[in-house]
Amino acid sequence: MRLVFMGSPDFSVPVLEALVAAGHEIAAVYCQPPRPAGRGKKERPTAVHARALELGLEVRHPVSLKSDAAQKDFASLAPEVAVVVAYGLILPQAILDTPTYGCLNIHASLLPRWRGAAPIHRAIMAGDSETGVCIMQMEAGLDTGPVLLRKATPIGAEETTLQLHDRLSALGSAAIVQALDSLPGLTPVVQPDDGVTYAEKIRKDEARIDWTRPSAQIDRQIRGLSPFPGAWCELHGARLKILASRLAEGGGAAGTIINAPAYVACGSGAIELLRLQKAGSQAQDVSEFIRGTPLPQGTRLS
Repeated sequence: MRLVFMGSPDFSVPVLEALVAAGHEIAAVYCQPPRPAGRGKKERPTAVHARALELGLEVRHPVSLKSDAAQKDFASLAPEVAVVVAYGLILPQAILDTPTYGCLNIHASLLPRWRGAAPIHRAIMAGDSETGVCIMQMEAGLDTGPVLLRKATPIGAEETTLQLHDRLSALGSAAIVQALDSLPGLTPVVQPDDGVTYAEKIRKDEARIDWTRPSAQIDRQIRGLSPFPGAWCELHGARLKILASRLAEGGGAAGTIINAPAYVACGSGAIELLRLQKAGSQAQDVSEFIRGTPLPQGTRLS
């Protein structure tokens, strides 16, 4: 099938690779423009941009698709379908209407739950027991289109956003290949009005840990914000990111180390810290971290 691929971050790369491996004709790859990054602020292409060039594919990165010229350029590709996954630009109606089979989006949730920008983070932070991917027929609304195919998967008790991100990317890759093989035979299922939730972007003020909260909430916060932006607290007056944890037995003054190697009392219950990162340092498993920064019983995390 002749298609246009539209995606930008790491999450989208396995999907592009799966489409190429399945033998689809990629007329062009659309992604976000290169942007300054790193200490030198040199322009860095997106993960999809870099991989598409390695695969010998044509790459386009317009700053907008609203102009007549941009829409004519897209139409000139004569795509049968567009596959969209974490692209980062709103698609005008003219773009949505161009491909023969429309624009198919891979969304990392079980719609209508967690429409919006951060569905993986929000699913973990909310304590959902399962999530998945949906292949959705795109329309003008935010993730409101009918669903052509859905795949569910449980969320592990210790799973972080990074780990779930990678699993859902692989699941979405397989799902879109299956969906394209089944076109036009798939039946669109309109999303119900019940159960709609929105996955808003993660705010900076959500990352600081309040140890007076219940352990289950803090554990979900840590896992849901790992690796970025990273839930954090202060140790000896300096910022400490906590990137992995698990629920544990115990209790005591909130924010206090109550047991070796790194069990912390919460408002109710406790958690075990598994992976930590001091400012300006690499992330470390707790066994390595405490060799350089001991956490004796009674240490306070503020």
